[in-house]
Amino acid sequence: MTTTVELLKNLKSRGKAAFIPYITAGDPSLEATRRFARVLAEAGASVLELGVPFSDPMADGPVNRRSCERALKRGARLNAVLRLVKRIRLDGITVPIILFTYYNPLLKMGLSKFAAAAKSAGVTGVLALDLPPEEAGEYRGALGAAGLETVFLAAPTSGRSRLEVIGKASTGFVYYVSRTGVTGVRSRLSSTLAEELRRVKRSVSAPVAVGFGISTPGQARTVARLADGVVVGSALVSIIEENRNPAKAEKKLGAFARRIAAAVAG
Repeated sequence: MTTTVELLKNLKSRGKAAFIPYITAGDPSLEATRRFARVLAEAGASVLELGVPFSDPMADGPVNRRSCERALKRGARLNAVLRLVKRIRLDGITVPIILFTYYNPLLKMGLSKFAAAAKSAGVTGVLALDLPPEEAGEYRGALGAAGLETVFLAAPTSGRSRLEVIGKASTGFVYYVSRTGVTGVRSRLSSTLAEELRRVKRSVSAPVAVGFGISTPGQARTVARLADGVVVGSALVSIIEENRNPAKAEKKLGAFARRIAAAVAG
């Protein structure tokens, strides 16, 4: 399977960006998430981000918080999510899979144990949202030893020296938060996003994906011209929330994802 960094660099060499959809594992069920993963891959996802439900998702807005709550009620803990990834791989889905998680579940399992289990399941890389790169030495070592990529967050408030640290710590890509605050649909992109990304790319050599708030094909098309990857999350999670019948949600997800994928490709 292709690594995320290889995929993003290959797309960039052809003047294209990656479409990176995010959904919460276990919402409304682990089996539904398995079907959603196939739908998103078939719709044109380059990379799939799976959220590991957490009881205190401080970086997430209301939509993703509710999604975590629903998934936790259905038993979607870390071990269950890893078993889900293995089933997704057995279904023939080969796109890179990034786990979008908080640090506590990994620490509770044990970093080396988690890294080995994640690699065995078919995980490509991990983003631990609340773990700064300056404090991630043991984490990076464990993931690197298992052959997993690391992804770290950068924000509009990140200065040049910190961006350099983030870039060096990210073996997969740098996830750039398009706006300060939490996840959630936004009506418009930051007016300074192009300037911000030029500043980021002067300080990091890793590919840069942009997320937080991208929710329409027009926004995705704009970001695809500026970044190596376009992350769309809350808009997809909202579709799942609004369509409690998994079959109906699959249909809606597929249609929306195809529109976003076409915008990113275009």
